[in-house]
This record gives sequence, C-alpha cells and structure tokens, in this order.
Amino acid sequence: MSLTNKKNRIVIIGAGAVGSTTAYTLLLRERMDELVLIDANKEKAIGDALDMSHGLPFLGKAEIWAGTYEDCKGADIIIITAGAAQREGESRIDLLKRNVAIFESITTEVLKYNTDGILLIASNPVDVMSYFTWKKSGWPINRIIGSGTLLDSARFRYLIGEKLNIDSRSVHAHIIGEHGDSELPLWSLANVAGSGLSLSGQDKEEIFLNTRNAAYQIIKAKGATFYAIALALDRICTAILHNEASVLNVSTLLQDYHGVSDVFLGVPCVVDRNGIREVLKLEISAEEKSLLEQSAKKLKDVIGTVSM
Repeated sequence: MSLTNKKNRIVIIGAGAVGSTTAYTLLLRERMDELVLIDANKEKAIGDALDMSHGLPFLGKAEIWAGTYEDCKGADIIIITAGAAQREGESRIDLLKRNVAIFESITTEVLKYNTDGILLIASNPVDVMSYFTWKKSGWPINRIIGSGTLLDSARFRYLIGEKLNIDSRSVHAHIIGEHGDSELPLWSLANVAGSGLSLSGQDKEEIFLNTRNAAYQIIKAKGATFYAIALALDRICTAILHNEASVLNVSTLLQDYHGVSDVFLGVPCVVDRNGIREVLKLEISAEEKSLLEQSAKKLKDVIGTVSM
C-alpha cells in the first residue's frame, strides 16, 4: 500500500473476465489503496466490488467500489479492458470496428475527469486501440501505455524454459511488434544468463508458433484469456506505482525505431512513475527488422481505415 498520505487509486473500466481478474490480482498483491470498477453493466461491477470487499478481513485495508467516470478524478492509473470479446477463430484485428465506437465513448468520459493519470490499454486489438486513445486524448506519449507484447514475451519465455528445463524467469527473450499475428520473436537476442540457446530450427519454429497461437488455443478451450493478462497488467501497474524503471515489452508510439514511425507496437521500454520513460532500441538482425516493418505496415493499413 501507499506509504504517503496520498492514496493510490486504480480505476478499471470493464468488469468482464479480464477486468475482474485484473482487479482481483491487484487486490491480492495489495497494489493500491482504492480500486474502482466501472462497467456498462453496473450490477456486475457492484457484485464484483462486494465479492472482493468481503475478502478484505483476510488481506488488509483497501477501498473497493463500483463507480462512475467521475471516480477517474485523481486516479493514478486507469486500465481500460472494456470492449467486445474476441470470438473463436477471430483475429484481434477483426475486433477493431466493433471496439472503436466503444472506446471513443469511454475516452470522452475519462477525459472529463482526469488529465494527469496514466491510461493503460488492454482491449484488443491493443496496439490500434492505444494509438486511437493517444490521438483522442492528446496526452503525452509516455502516459498512454498498451499492454503490448508483455504477455507474448512471457509466453515465449515460458515455452523456451519448458523446452530447456530451465526456470522461465532466467530466460531472456523478447516478442516485439503487434500483439497478434504479425508479432516476431527476437531469436538473435534470446539467451539464458548470457548464453545462447541450444535449440534446433524446428524447436524454435514450434515454440514461436505456440507463442503466437496461444490465445487462440485458450479461447477455443475455455472461451477467453484472462489470468495471464491480469498478471501482466499487474506487473505494469507495479512498475509505475513503485517507480521501478523496469524494462517491459509494452506498446508505445514508435518514432524512427529501426525505420518504423507513427504506430504503436510492443517493444522493450523503461516504465516508471511517469509511464514510459524511454524506448530501448535493440540491436536486431536484418531479417528481424524486415519482419518489424511488415508488422508496422499491417497496423498502419488498419489504422488508415479508422476515422479518428
């Protein structure tokens, strides 16, 4: 909890599977003093707030309530998880037209009450929605953060660790680009404690395909993904609230990043109390640069179809 007189407030817009799981994760890890849930279905938000509040005797002191957009006032972080759910067999980009209208309404309401917090976007397609939010808000780039490829990179590290029988926390590996089908693995930089990976070409292909297709596999099995993304959002919130200056693969506006500009993509960034402090320009291979350019072009083409 906060050690200062100012209470840390996190607002979550969207109390669906991702929003409610994120709220519960943040509560269990005692990340904030005040937690506000906002949803078009007010009864659902009320139910979640009550359910979590009843567990406070087992945890500690916090205030949790179902609120309105007015409660965004003074919030340190506003997490947006609202939007249409991804259907089986549907790509994240296919969600775009259904989500843009929802997001425009949300952003308009948030801006009435908060002008200095950090907007953390998790709704898919997250890179496009983050770009749209930045354009709509007019806020500085550092205070608009998409969840990006943080979860993809975690999946990547987990699968590498499983293959090598090594704790995934000791695996250093990145997925960058779109949080979606055009994402790319940085095999040229992947390592364990500075040592190269003893993986065959077939191993690498299998690991990356399982990383890229993980969401589709989970959606087919149970309808939605929410546990791991909740942990990823918790990780970003922790880096912000604790001023960690941690390196996280989040989505941000790129400007001449290996020739890529004016698009939000997931790349390693330094995240602290002010949001994104710095974008780290990794030394990547010529093939990886080409794949990054392709990922950027794909999203730019999609962005070009959206009326801002």
